[in-house]
Amino acid sequence: MSDTPVRPGRPTVRKLPQLPSAVRSLAPAPALRLSRPSDTWFKPALSVVVASAVPHLTLLAIGRLDLIVYTMAGSLCALYGHGLPYARRARAVAGVVLGMAAGLAVSLVTASLTGSTAVLIAVGALLAAVQKVLCDATRIGPPGHVIFTFVSSAALFAPQHLGQIPGHLALTLGAGAFAWLVALAPALVRREGPERRAVARALEAAAVCAADPGPRNRDAADPGPRNRDAADPGPRHHNAADPGPRHRHAAAAAVHAAWQCLLASGRPTPVRRSLERLVVHAEAAFVAPGPGPGAGAADPERLRAWAARTRGRGPVPTPPPAPGTAAELYGIDAERAVVRAREGRRAARRALLRRLGPGSPLLPVAVRTLIGCALAGYLCAALGVGRPYWAIVTAASLYQANLTLSWNRTLQRTLGNLLGVLVFAAVLPVSRISPLALVCCCLFFGFAAEALITRNYWLGSVAVTPMALLVLEFGGAHPAGELIGDRVLDTVLGAATGFLAATLVTNRRATGRVEQALDATDRARAAAERTVADPAAAPTERDRARRALTASLVELREAGDTAAGEWWQRALPEQRLLAAERAGHRTLAATAPRRGPTAHAPSIGAE
Repeated sequence: MSDTPVRPGRPTVRKLPQLPSAVRSLAPAPALRLSRPSDTWFKPALSVVVASAVPHLTLLAIGRLDLIVYTMAGSLCALYGHGLPYARRARAVAGVVLGMAAGLAVSLVTASLTGSTAVLIAVGALLAAVQKVLCDATRIGPPGHVIFTFVSSAALFAPQHLGQIPGHLALTLGAGAFAWLVALAPALVRREGPERRAVARALEAAAVCAADPGPRNRDAADPGPRNRDAADPGPRHHNAADPGPRHRHAAAAAVHAAWQCLLASGRPTPVRRSLERLVVHAEAAFVAPGPGPGAGAADPERLRAWAARTRGRGPVPTPPPAPGTAAELYGIDAERAVVRAREGRRAARRALLRRLGPGSPLLPVAVRTLIGCALAGYLCAALGVGRPYWAIVTAASLYQANLTLSWNRTLQRTLGNLLGVLVFAAVLPVSRISPLALVCCCLFFGFAAEALITRNYWLGSVAVTPMALLVLEFGGAHPAGELIGDRVLDTVLGAATGFLAATLVTNRRATGRVEQALDATDRARAAAERTVADPAAAPTERDRARRALTASLVELREAGDTAAGEWWQRALPEQRLLAAERAGHRTLAATAPRRGPTAHAPSIGAE
């Protein structure tokens, strides 16, 4: 409604509700802006090169480069799991290899039984939707479902006979087993590497929060609506001029990720014990970083120094001893035992099934993927494009957590692919010098893709596109003009139809997920307040309640950000969401004086 007074005698004109800011502002600049590279960009980049080089060179030596598409399916599994501790990484990458082989098997069997383009596109779209849901539900992380869809879609349109399938799957599983070894090889040198990096990130985020906590009193008193910035896909719950809440949420997410990494890392070691104590200090620094009851003297410089030493190759810093630390670590051991027990594993499986159930918020995204990939494939086939699977992969790569992020990915994918075909045109003469030159070009672009994609997806796509086109050269030379023309057409049509499907298939369950997260946060906050008020509560019970509240706040922020980027849905409970976040962080701060893990530390106090 307009705030302008209505003159007497004139009919009242009701304005339509304004669209969310995500709809009103679709500026491409923020989506294409480069960011700092990931601190671990070289790990997947080197892993995929090593995992691919051995099978590639072996096939080159025996003169069977036409089989590289099958070994590459297994080698690409080395891209996954680099943020996980090695105990969990072993299981995760093994699951990725088996999932890759399963999708490939479905594609190969389908290709051997039918030559109908309509059937092949339908199977490709269905596989893409299933792969999207499974990757999101298991939270396997980047590169997510796109690699699975790339492999299975390409295999659908490769000539195949039933008798060849066992041998081709054996190549994939063999290359996947080698990729599994490559992914786990760093454990021989630095067993606690993933845990150290996760804890270093938590310390760095806590240092930022301690250095600039924001006006806590104003944040607690002002219940006004959130100010969303649609161009920024990050957190949108607070005014950009007040970085305090944003920093506290970032620190909470980093600390929660560090705890989860340590809980999944296996049996305690002296290094992990020191890492757990460092997370205790990081947590104490963010729960009450500014002046007020329970606030401490968190030293940002000391936290940053600990983070640098933790990330390095030297010994892990040992934080100063403090009251409550022993009870804190005992609580972590108890929680680790619950997670690793049979009932804990059953609870994890039940949580996974809930994320895949009929009421899952992932279902609308799966429908988007299915419809978008099918439309893209059928449209390209109708226009006579010989490789409609490129359009399927383009459409599948667009679908992110919400429509705003999908729009950003559409811009990034389109720009990256169009620039990538120019790179392919320039490098094609070099790749045709010899088979070895072709192999080296593919390995180079595989490394470059992972090195650049953390800066921005479009920059990584500039390297991915020529690599995908060069893979076709292993089966024989193709006219350059035909490849470039088909790729450009598939990119444009796949991006346009894919995003059109995303806008037509609404995700009204996003708001429902926010409401569920609000209820969970209220329950976690009530439980934490009861333990704080109960003088007989054991320290381990208070610590467990606090970590549960932190996890619920992280989930609430993720649900809120996802829903804020959806265009067509019912109104978000913004007032309740903001109040729940503020109340949750106040409760976290209230638990700090009761804990006192760093109360007597010389440079970093209890929060």
